[in-house]
Amino acid sequence: MRYLAAAFVLMAATPPAAAQDLQQQEIVVTGSRIEQDDYSDFQPAVGLRRKADFLVQQVTIRGDTRDADQREKEIRAMLTRAIEMAGRSGVELAYGDYILTRLTPATAAELELQNDRRPDSERINFLIKAPLAGQTVEQAQAAIRRFIKAVPEVGRAQMDEMDDPTLSVVGPDSYRAAIIAEVAADAKRQADVLGSDYAVELTGLNMPVQWARSGPGEVLLFIPYELKIRPR
Repeated sequence: MRYLAAAFVLMAATPPAAAQDLQQQEIVVTGSRIEQDDYSDFQPAVGLRRKADFLVQQVTIRGDTRDADQREKEIRAMLTRAIEMAGRSGVELAYGDYILTRLTPATAAELELQNDRRPDSERINFLIKAPLAGQTVEQAQAAIRRFIKAVPEVGRAQMDEMDDPTLSVVGPDSYRAAIIAEVAADAKRQADVLGSDYAVELTGLNMPVQWARSGPGEVLLFIPYELKIRPR
């Protein structure tokens, strides 16, 4: 099974924040690197590897009741039931492509119905998150699947998984100091090996924190720095 990396934190419904705002916000990333403007494609070998905070599964509630008004009522009623059951089921609900917003009764109205596979079929997409603290990826995925099965259908509305699960990390920018410490330690090791005839120069440490998958349940947080070795 393929897992993607992600980083994010619960926040109000706002457009994607600038990198300097990512002290607490929750954001989603791809398996190789973040998909965001102004981020470098360059990924250094040195960074901070850590366990992700959440396993995240995209799901959809779809309905095909012929009457459009009744169809929407059934889909939104099932969504309301999912929101009510999430807390006591050990999962959280959210939505968003990059920065995630917590899904609550107050924010549920932000989700719009989308056309589904047929003219008389519509759906609403959102995310189910299971914390990885204290459990494996497999256990988190099992919790998500139990929750999906437990939410009762309303009329002809039903909930289904979509795509593979992703990972998330809360507040990637809060790890900047720890990332720089890893980079500095690696640079010192290289300088010690090379000896006093050479100097090590680091550039790019002012760049935004980026993230990528480094294994099942694990992400790499890094800064796209460059290390140059120069004769003294």
